[in-house]
Amino acid sequence: MERYRNISGDSGVEAYEIGDDFVKLRFRTGGVYWYTEASVGARHLAALKRLARRGQGLSTYISQHTEVSAGYARKDSED
Repeated sequence: MERYRNISGDSGVEAYEIGDDFVKLRFRTGGVYWYTEASVGARHLAALKRLARRGQGLSTYISQHTEVSAGYARKDSED
């Protein structure tokens, strides 16, 4: 996984991995969450990828969109 830049300095996201049809995020509070096109839709998945690469706004986006925060495809305890 690639370290999330966390430009604002207060993100809950530590690291991410982007694939063709998924984004995998590791949070500071623990757990690795997988978001897929099937689980959150193409529009949200594209936004998650864009924000992960930018290093800003990812946690905010997730918390502001219930369909994303509750729509992860899978949760792993560790990477």
